[in-house]
Amino acid sequence: MLDLSLLVQYGPALLRGFGVTILCWGAGCLIGMVLGFALMLLRQLPVKPLRWVIRAYIEVIRGTPFLIQLFLLYSGGPAIGLRLEATTAGILGLGIYGSAYFAEIFRAGYQAVPKGQVEAALSLGMSYGAILRRVIVPAMLVSTIPPIVNMMAILTKETVVLSIITVPELMYEMQTMAAETFATFETILGMALFYWLLVEAVSRLGRRLEARVTRFLTHASPQGSSKTATARA
Repeated sequence: MLDLSLLVQYGPALLRGFGVTILCWGAGCLIGMVLGFALMLLRQLPVKPLRWVIRAYIEVIRGTPFLIQLFLLYSGGPAIGLRLEATTAGILGLGIYGSAYFAEIFRAGYQAVPKGQVEAALSLGMSYGAILRRVIVPAMLVSTIPPIVNMMAILTKETVVLSIITVPELMYEMQTMAAETFATFETILGMALFYWLLVEAVSRLGRRLEARVTRFLTHASPQGSSKTATARA
């Protein structure tokens, strides 16, 4: 018989685990996006050996299971002097795993920017940093926000793997609850509910962010400004 009172009884532990899940996911996404953006920029440099190394890194990360990468980082790290706490290893593992995918997302967005805009900025004497900040990144945002949000949603579900290296996140607390109460169905139901709420929140925030960025860029463009001025007149 379904006993939902167990979810209330173990509520504090589950919420604590949910908080650790959000921490690992948020920090992992941030590391992944920063590292992925840096990899994308380095890949644009006219240095073939560097491009080969970055491409190999991306292919290896994307071609191997996250679980294996996590074990290599947490259990294999001490062999080379890298000793990490479980939570730190989990966050770093998520960041490394996500960076390969974010790098490809940013690369696609970078290549989608019209070359004419970059050439026009160069003709005005703008530096590459200014072009990147004022031309390339704003143009990239519109096309990259949907796949970025999708990747962030995927990473929320990858946090389940962190329990294997004893990170006290939601899955770990759920396994503890199941071991103590033998309530398997309630455990699965509760876990599904928590992860659905997190993924739904990420999706809704992503849609709002996409709408705001599109609206901002539309008003910031010359065409948008002229339309606004005409409407006011």
